[in-house]
Amino acid sequence: MKTSANHLAHALRANMRPDQPFICGPHPLTYGAFWQGAERLAAALEISPGDRVVMQVEKSVEALQLYVATVLAGGIIVPLNPAYTRTETLYFLEDATPSVFVTPTPEGWPVPRALTLEALLSEARSGFKPVPRGPEDLAAILYTSGTTGRSKGAMLSHRALASNAKTLQKAWHFTAEDRLIHALPVFHTHGLFVATNVVLMAGACMDFMPKFSVEAIINAMPRATALMGVPTFYTRLLKAEALSQAATNMRLFISGSAPLLASTHQEWHARTGHTILERYGMTETNMNTSNPYNGDRRAGTVGLPLAGVELRLDAAEAEIGVIEVRGDNLFSGYWNMPEKTAEELRPDGWFITGDLGQIDADGYVTIVGRGKDLIISGGFNIYPKEVEAVLDAMPQVQESAVIGLPDKDLGERVVAVIVLKSETNKDAIIESARQNIARFKCPQDVHFVDALPRNTMGKVQKNELRIRLGNMG
Repeated sequence: MKTSANHLAHALRANMRPDQPFICGPHPLTYGAFWQGAERLAAALEISPGDRVVMQVEKSVEALQLYVATVLAGGIIVPLNPAYTRTETLYFLEDATPSVFVTPTPEGWPVPRALTLEALLSEARSGFKPVPRGPEDLAAILYTSGTTGRSKGAMLSHRALASNAKTLQKAWHFTAEDRLIHALPVFHTHGLFVATNVVLMAGACMDFMPKFSVEAIINAMPRATALMGVPTFYTRLLKAEALSQAATNMRLFISGSAPLLASTHQEWHARTGHTILERYGMTETNMNTSNPYNGDRRAGTVGLPLAGVELRLDAAEAEIGVIEVRGDNLFSGYWNMPEKTAEELRPDGWFITGDLGQIDADGYVTIVGRGKDLIISGGFNIYPKEVEAVLDAMPQVQESAVIGLPDKDLGERVVAVIVLKSETNKDAIIESARQNIARFKCPQDVHFVDALPRNTMGKVQKNELRIRLGNMG
């Protein structure tokens, strides 16, 4: 479909007020300056429509401008966690085949053009006109680890990102008067597409923090109206004595990316008088459900399907089933993986999430488990098979099983259960793992056993390990 406008960029700047602040705080930036900088970066990219731009940089306003610049230039942004090792990064580059790779270490990568963000900024120039792109054109590829260990690139269209941002803006009552505390990373959907896109769509402003800091957030609250975070944010903020007084000016606290404990929900309300609004989404679907802005925000649930999102369980008569969703918010499939796309995305548009859930009489959705063997720690997705492959490659290790155990701070902590073939210790295992995978994926605890529990088919019984180790405290 031909179009004369850049669909996502047009939607994001619909409420733009050029002279109003987009970034608040000690280093303010107006909307006009932000978009002008993005247009100048778009000219420096020198890409063709559909080209991939991989961004693996630390959080900064310039990183946000690079995202928008790629969209303006008709490209596809591919954000990567800066914590990834070189081996991990090489896989993404070989799979995405980008034209441009923006990285602090540009030497020796198999891409046509690798350069630092500073170098790209030095090439920025004026006079760029947005490249027309339609709703179905791709705007981003976000990699989400697969249970087999091979990461999958979820393809997100202009429509998926624009429609979800508009839906969330309305659902959460964001206006130009809002000031969001942005302390999330910008390499995954929560910080880049939920927080940033909603603020842009509303013409609001944000306190843009380089990383999570209890002190910085507490200090920002008296001037702010909203916070988006992962459950770990809230458990850590609850330890601050100044929380109750600081939160009085706030109107909304949103939690996602991992399950929020009911006890955290209740303690937050007791301390601040505010009820955390929990929602549910995925890389492949953007946001699917949300507790209501006006109405009953129920602890332990992820609320009701958002406007324009259909949600069902795979077995209509079952009390618990695998959640399936359909709507404009969905991804377009997995990059270079048509077979995997066909497995999880039905021909009639329903996506099989792999999450187990139930729906109560009022329509509230509760996530009760995961069909996929996923650990969510501090808001980050970790697939055990990837960690197990690293552990099993160690000469001292015969075999391993990686599980998640409840953690009051992180939601879940990564625990490795290992059968040894030669002597070593926990510290050596953890240190070796850190050489091969990102730190957030590494085991935080290691248990040595004589044998892993298995069923009659030889499958490791991870539930038994969770019970056994959970009972150990």
